Amino acid sequence: MVSTLNSRRTVFRQIARQSDADWPVYDSTPLYNRASLTALESDVRIVTQTWFRHDDHTSVEQFVCSLPLAYFKFSTHDHYAGPTSYGMVSLFRVFMLKDCYGWDHETALVEYLNRYPVLCDQLGLETVPDQSTLWRSWNKRFTANDLASGGPAGTGRVDR
Repeated sequence: MVSTLNSRRTVFRQIARQSDADWPVYDSTPLYNRASLTALESDVRIVTQTWFRHDDHTSVEQFVCSLPLAYFKFSTHDHYAGPTSYGMVSLFRVFMLKDCYGWDHETALVEYLNRYPVLCDQLGLETVPDQSTLWRSWNKRFTANDLASGGPAGTGRVDR
């Protein structure tokens, strides 16, 4: 099934009620701020652990598209100074999808996005980036520190 406003609300209420979960992490300690990749990685893990326990949440794509990211400051990690065709939030979601499926190369990601234009809309993409654009974004647009830590958040593959 597809996530709904009600199912998403249920997930985030469950997270808020967990005594052992500080979410969002950047708000729970002075060690992190809204640009902390470590905090974002923790937030993604916390949401993932609760998200896929909900009966209506079986789609990796819906998870990637529904993950709250408005609070995170991607600009800190954007190596490019000028205007670009694709926003950091959309790229982050695209690379998260790539990571969740365990694709080693951008080609598989491009082929997948070309098959699902509705998903592209949900990801905020007007057009599907080509393989070289995605490669450059991953290898050049994110800062060296991001790449050293495994990427924008090092989210890890989702095996369900």
